[in-house]
Amino acid sequence: MTFSSTSLIFLVLVPLIVWRMYARIRRLIGRQCSKPVRHWLAAIFFPLLILLLATTALAAPMALAALAAGVVVGIALAWWGLRLTQFEKTGEGYFYTPNAHIGIALSLLLVARLGYRFFQMATLVGPDALHATQEFGRSPLTMVIIGMLAAYYACYAMGVLRWRASTTQ
Repeated sequence: MTFSSTSLIFLVLVPLIVWRMYARIRRLIGRQCSKPVRHWLAAIFFPLLILLLATTALAAPMALAALAAGVVVGIALAWWGLRLTQFEKTGEGYFYTPNAHIGIALSLLLVARLGYRFFQMATLVGPDALHATQEFGRSPLTMVIIGMLAAYYACYAMGVLRWRASTTQ
């Protein structure tokens, strides 16, 4: 059995990606200290990401529609997630405990989709590989998942900032 360099790279990267996702998901579970800078970065970065993806998807109407649908679902999930979040202001600072199920489900959905797409691209050679790379951002399924995740994190961050502002007055 022989491995190509692409397959070898893929085999090395998969455990690293799985380990980083495990660390990220563990952080989503449990009480977190509210840091305004982090919330502002998410509230600014993710809408910019959505805008960038929308401009690249203009040539693919289905991908653009999928991105828009993902944004709508992400906003709804953020609203629901904020309602399930436990907020607390203590002498130590501001803390919140998000609903772990929503964040974990969205993160795993994205990792599964990206893993599948990267596996597809790693197994293709020649002109098919170039075509698959170009189509990565035009896939409606990929766009709906990224739209959901980006809108969720942006709106959730805005909700936490809004909670902080309401408790300081």
